[in-house]
Amino acid sequence: MTELTNLGVKDIRDGVASGEFTAREVAEAFNAAVAEAASLNAFIVTTPDHALASADAVDAKRAKGEDLGTMGGVPIGMKDLFATKGVQTTAASHILEGFNPQYESTVSQNLWDAGAGMLGKLNLDQFAMGSSNETSYFGNVSSPWRKAGSNAAMSPGGSSGGSSSAVAARIAPAATGTDTGGSIRQPAAFTGICGIKPTYGRCSRWGVVAFASSLDQAGPMARTVEDCAIMLEAMAGFDPKDATSLKMDVPAWEAGLSADLKGKRIGIPREYRMEGTDEDILKSWEQGKEWLRDAGAEIVDVSLQHTKYALPAYYIVAPAEASSNLARYDGVRYGLRDLPDGAGLQDMYAATRAEGFGDEVKRRILIGTYVLSAGFYDAYYNQAQKVRTLVSRDFAEAFGQCDAILAPTTPTASFPLGSLNDDPLTMYLNDVFAVPASLAGLPAMSVPATVNSDGLPLGLQIVGKPFDEQGVLNAGLAIQQRAGFDAKPEKWW
Repeated sequence: MTELTNLGVKDIRDGVASGEFTAREVAEAFNAAVAEAASLNAFIVTTPDHALASADAVDAKRAKGEDLGTMGGVPIGMKDLFATKGVQTTAASHILEGFNPQYESTVSQNLWDAGAGMLGKLNLDQFAMGSSNETSYFGNVSSPWRKAGSNAAMSPGGSSGGSSSAVAARIAPAATGTDTGGSIRQPAAFTGICGIKPTYGRCSRWGVVAFASSLDQAGPMARTVEDCAIMLEAMAGFDPKDATSLKMDVPAWEAGLSADLKGKRIGIPREYRMEGTDEDILKSWEQGKEWLRDAGAEIVDVSLQHTKYALPAYYIVAPAEASSNLARYDGVRYGLRDLPDGAGLQDMYAATRAEGFGDEVKRRILIGTYVLSAGFYDAYYNQAQKVRTLVSRDFAEAFGQCDAILAPTTPTASFPLGSLNDDPLTMYLNDVFAVPASLAGLPAMSVPATVNSDGLPLGLQIVGKPFDEQGVLNAGLAIQQRAGFDAKPEKWW
């Protein structure tokens, strides 16, 4: 029998359903793999009992001939941004250490209802703020990948770095991620896996620790396009508890998968050919065009003329919303409380936030508070919102000429941990290709394409029309089938 930890969502689900192996055997195999991989620091908390209990419930259903659910018997990693009832939820921040929610996020509940189990809570950049998974209070996550001929620890991307590292290392068949400005797609590209950010509102934000509410969106991370389609189907759906939730039926994405792109037009945005992009990335982009042509698509040039303003606009809008969202962490209701002797209320607020928030979170709160202040609101925040509208309009016009857009996911491959810590602006540029789709609320996916000259994975990004996750998944499948990406990291952990 194939080693169970080498199987993905579809193979595990189908194998459990057919009786090839039990859900408990799968859970035990992945629990053991998680325990062995502590040096990756991908998990903040492990929950082997949850995985086993869910597996036993699935096995009992199978014995009775009952429906096992679309994720029946699949244990997954849960990004520690999703509230999980009775299990610590920290957003990788000291300020929430010890917080055990008395409720379950809608997305995680949907997954448990579909038969999935939880291996544990995955590490991330603190409050999802970061592109390298180095801002977590609980320490850096290491990518399972290494540069050829080097033992330097590499970044798994961020903020969903624990998720990408766990899936790439085969210690979880799939994981949840969240994407505010690229936090599913960029780590997926860095670690050679797939990840899709659905249309804004497709997955409920209820019970997900907020960063920037008009941008945050949950999505799946897995090793194949098919596995992402299965998991997204389980995660998505209308939720009356989330005012931004889409009141739409969840399409049958898995059943609709097709790599035949005859009659489809794929747009290539000329503004994405940016200075500083690695040559290997540009080569993989050219190769991606050939793969999509081979699948039957017509390749057309499109213009997204406000692209160069998207990143600066994002780094005004997102911190502004973060400064508002993070005001709730005051040391009064939950999490950390730092109360110096003889301190008043204001002193407690200041001491708690100084102790509880990391440097990157403080940086973004300060930026956000500044751009929302009376003298600067019109000069910065209002202008950024106008740019956001123009970015959305660019996409709408481009989609008049094409069905989806092909672009690189990131301007470079992964980099060594610590190499960009002193240069926040260069770190922010990691999101340059991912941010425009986030600002426009569009579905977008990263699919592994190849490895570069250092043996590190590179991803290609498909951006689709609003609500057209199917088109994005299908184009991703066409790339996956032609790329034949089967590289995996050499085990060192």
